[in-house]
Amino acid sequence: MCQMKKQVRGYFDEAKLFRQKHMPSLDEYMSVSQVTCGYLLLITTSFVGMEEATIDSFDWLLSSPPAVKAASTILRLMDDIAEHKFEQEKEHFIGVVNCYMKKYGATEEEAITELQGQVNNAWKDINEACLHPTAVPMPLLIRFLNFARVMDVVYKHEDGYTNAKGVVKDLIISTLVEPVAL
Repeated sequence: MCQMKKQVRGYFDEAKLFRQKHMPSLDEYMSVSQVTCGYLLLITTSFVGMEEATIDSFDWLLSSPPAVKAASTILRLMDDIAEHKFEQEKEHFIGVVNCYMKKYGATEEEAITELQGQVNNAWKDINEACLHPTAVPMPLLIRFLNFARVMDVVYKHEDGYTNAKGVVKDLIISTLVEPVAL
């Protein structure tokens, strides 16, 4: 329930920024958007019913360990980078690329390159957590890894969540519809 409240508060904060036509700082944007991307809520929900998920596991999850922050970062940055061009057409679009450009006076290309570097660094945090598991059982860490992998598939080349007719559609068809040749 705590995570759901954070999610709703985050949506409210985003709505205020939009309504006020306020371009937040990069840090302000990331602190709100890492919540509203929904990653932590999805991961928390995915733990429910898992034999390995104990109260300590949920406490660990809600303490925002590096693996959780990294996975949320991957989702938020990849999503914003993928939808940046499309969203620019909207009246008042706030995204990580715009916030980065504002903070550092960078060009769009420089901002995207740097943000992709941050995605790569976030992957290192997830890999570290999976290579040296200490706080929670490995099946729970695999959830982080798999959710991040999905984000990589959905957002690597385009916004496959918004426009699932491209690469994502082809992947789903090849995985679930077309038979595997033996």
